[in-house]
Amino acid sequence: MKVYFLGTGTSQGIPVIGSDHPVCHSNDFKDKRLRVSVWISWENYSFVIDCGPDFRQQMLTSGCQKVDGILFTHEHSDHTAGIDDIRPFNFKQGNMPIYLHERVLESLQQRFAYVFETVNKYPGAPSVEPILVENNKNFKLGDKTAIPINVMHGDLQVFGYRIDDFAYLTDVKTVEDVEIEKLQNLDVLVVNALREEEHHSHFSLQEALDFINLIKPKKAYLIHISHTMGFHEEVQQRLPENVFLAYDNLEITI
Repeated sequence: MKVYFLGTGTSQGIPVIGSDHPVCHSNDFKDKRLRVSVWISWENYSFVIDCGPDFRQQMLTSGCQKVDGILFTHEHSDHTAGIDDIRPFNFKQGNMPIYLHERVLESLQQRFAYVFETVNKYPGAPSVEPILVENNKNFKLGDKTAIPINVMHGDLQVFGYRIDDFAYLTDVKTVEDVEIEKLQNLDVLVVNALREEEHHSHFSLQEALDFINLIKPKKAYLIHISHTMGFHEEVQQRLPENVFLAYDNLEITI
């Protein structure tokens, strides 16, 4: 299975509009981060987790030619606002399967009503096939099984996903023990680490490292990174040998 990091930044991306923070003026390509999303593929299957406002750019940069479905973690705009840009896939493939919590579906139906219109729908509008995800109910993803991981983003429920020995968690602040049990024996864990300073709804760097130490994956990659985390290369030097700051367009094989 290949994992391609389409975006590794927080909701504003890096550089932040109008910011004079040194990281926002960095010449290192690893310090330039689009909104967080990942493309996973194996054999003839291709799926994306989250579809933020940078989706079009991410698809063009990555060279992704096919998306068999989109898994949504939650409804926040940095994870959903690119849904209009699935249209080229619709034209080639038909309706796009989307996997999501019922609450997230209701949010998308309100915010992108034209996508879900059934009467006099505009011919060029995106078309989706919603597939509801429920906690503790695994589901088929191509020829593999996806395990939803229920976590909390402050007071908001968010789904992470485990596929084989790979797990992807974003916008996490707390995880119950019963969900931690679903994350044992991982080859790769991807998890958010916003910044060094504590945040009310995201793991800080230390909280992410403590969580990784609890889960004990073979390798871990940090995502949803703010410019206030610091320069990529400087932060990476301080991390344990099996923990890496992910960066945009990084591709790994599991």
